[in-house]
Amino acid sequence: MNKSNIHLILLAILGLSLWSCKAKDNFPGLEYAPNMYNSVPYEGLSQITDKSQGMWLSNREDGLGEFFNSNINNDHNMNMREPVTNTVKRTDGGYLPYRIPKDSADYAGRVLVNPTDSTAEVLADGKALFNIYCSACHGPTGNGDGAVGKVFLGVPPYNLGRVKELPEGQIFHTITYGRGRMMSHASQVAVEDRWKIARYVHVLQNQN
Repeated sequence: MNKSNIHLILLAILGLSLWSCKAKDNFPGLEYAPNMYNSVPYEGLSQITDKSQGMWLSNREDGLGEFFNSNINNDHNMNMREPVTNTVKRTDGGYLPYRIPKDSADYAGRVLVNPTDSTAEVLADGKALFNIYCSACHGPTGNGDGAVGKVFLGVPPYNLGRVKELPEGQIFHTITYGRGRMMSHASQVAVEDRWKIARYVHVLQNQN
């Protein structure tokens, strides 16, 4: 048998192998190294550590149960890491995510009610937070004369004109989304802290 015949035979075998993998009718076809196509992920929101759980224990190379769902590559077998200590929660204080659209500030002012009480402690917290996040523009007394406000003119005083009448819900909305040249502070200030600032701003609105 010469080399050309051998090549033809090998080519025929290769073609037959490829053809046999083809899907047809109820036959789904064959896959080589199926995990390359369909990876088996860890389910992040579940944590099943009982290795005896499973329907087909012998159907897995690692001998673990079909429903075993724990990251064996992690020292603590966790699928999801615990949050780092002192990080800010997504729903801090149990608040639901804020969903009123950015262009609905007036609506926010009508429907939102400040969940914090107007106590000395809340107002003290609100003042401290205001001095950290707001006073650079609005000034320590809310007169628009902060160090930044003196450079970028036009920061309105809290106790004059339209700003004096803003309800706390609209103030919260503005802190969340920003307004005009004021950028959103949602990433810096937690939900409950925004309400505390709104409480303190209401005090500044009523000053002489």
